[in-house]
Amino acid sequence: MERRRFLQAGLGAVALAGSRGFAEEFADDAPLRVGLIGCGWYGKSDIFRLAQIAPIDIVALCDVDRKNAEEAAQWAVDRKACKEKPHIFNDYREMLKQGGLDMVEVATPDHWHALPMIAAAKAGIDIYVQKPISVDVIEGQAMLAAARKYKRVVQVGMQRRSTPHLVEAREIVREGKLGTIGQVEIYSYGGGRPLMAQPGPVPEGLDWEMWVGPAPMMPYSPQVKQQWRSFMEYGNGTIGDMGIHMYDMVRWFMGLGWPKRISSFGGLRVQKGGANNIPDVQTAMFEFDDVDVVWEHRRFGSAPDPNYTWGATLYGDKATLKAGVMGYDFTPVGRGAQPIHKDVKFELEEYPIDKTEPRLEKHVAPAIRQHMRNLLESMKSRQKPVSDIEEGFISSSCCILANLSLKLGRTLTWDAQKLRVVGDEEANALLRRAYRKPWVHPEVASV
Repeated sequence: MERRRFLQAGLGAVALAGSRGFAEEFADDAPLRVGLIGCGWYGKSDIFRLAQIAPIDIVALCDVDRKNAEEAAQWAVDRKACKEKPHIFNDYREMLKQGGLDMVEVATPDHWHALPMIAAAKAGIDIYVQKPISVDVIEGQAMLAAARKYKRVVQVGMQRRSTPHLVEAREIVREGKLGTIGQVEIYSYGGGRPLMAQPGPVPEGLDWEMWVGPAPMMPYSPQVKQQWRSFMEYGNGTIGDMGIHMYDMVRWFMGLGWPKRISSFGGLRVQKGGANNIPDVQTAMFEFDDVDVVWEHRRFGSAPDPNYTWGATLYGDKATLKAGVMGYDFTPVGRGAQPIHKDVKFELEEYPIDKTEPRLEKHVAPAIRQHMRNLLESMKSRQKPVSDIEEGFISSSCCILANLSLKLGRTLTWDAQKLRVVGDEEANALLRRAYRKPWVHPEVASV
């Protein structure tokens, strides 16, 4: 229990110091020169949580939608997170060419993660990249190779690993209180409907050609741009959005690496008639030596437990643990044993701007701050962060492989050493998506 008390004390110190300005360990540091590639909803959510805990100077913003970049620039000015209004770029290559950055975040849609992240690593910059790290497995391999080759600290936005109550839940697992864990379920329910995409003129200030980039071209429509996760062309569906968080959390809880086999089934069964093409129901099984982790999502109907619409349930012979973004419940089997319930901790009084920031997930803000804190500590120590790029590669790739299993209609046996599907060249050919010209797919050998 000593480690738990230490963690709780550390979390409290951050909150207390935050009420005075910055986290105590960073308050006297020289401002980090920071850039943001992808200035939409979550890019701003992330970077302005960083600005709450450490002195930073947001010097550069890149977005193919000028409106997004201008809004982020104004936020930086209003919140005194820059010495002068940040420079705005349409092309990440031009931004990186300017030099002088200590850290950059890549918070674009999924199909635009790999190339900017690799370019930033080559430029000698430490990186925070959103999840999933890639849209295909080979992209992720190249990103990992670049991070290691150029000795960059890379944190992936899988912030369940920094969520205070989930840090505590992990300790319950690691202390063996569940006994032998024989089954794990991860899940997400709700959150979808048919999406009617109406093509229209490209708005002024938006470079649609650059927005699409290396991915397949679709005619511009506001719905495609705003809800790109509903299209496999630009992401990896619900499992690549919601599933990766819970799958990665379970791997972190239990110390799991790569699974031996991955199988999946499902499809677009209910939410038909729109332009959306991601599965609205999907089950995936990740088989490890001693446990199976089973993912399920349904974007229709009700959840089995309304308190856990997005989460994980770990079944052991001594206890069951349910964990999600809003809290956890530990239920022991023994007669008279005491269950434990823990709710997410908000930090609205410590960080009052969280109350009014548009679209901020208030229950996630403390986790983002902790994730950024861990990144800054790792940048100083040059050690791997809690959500290192290799962990992001494994969790992202497993979700991608589940989609490939669904597409091919068969189980995939994975060779974690060779990073290949065993005896299935059709599947191996799908580990790399085709890039639209003139963009060139990154390769391990060329980073």
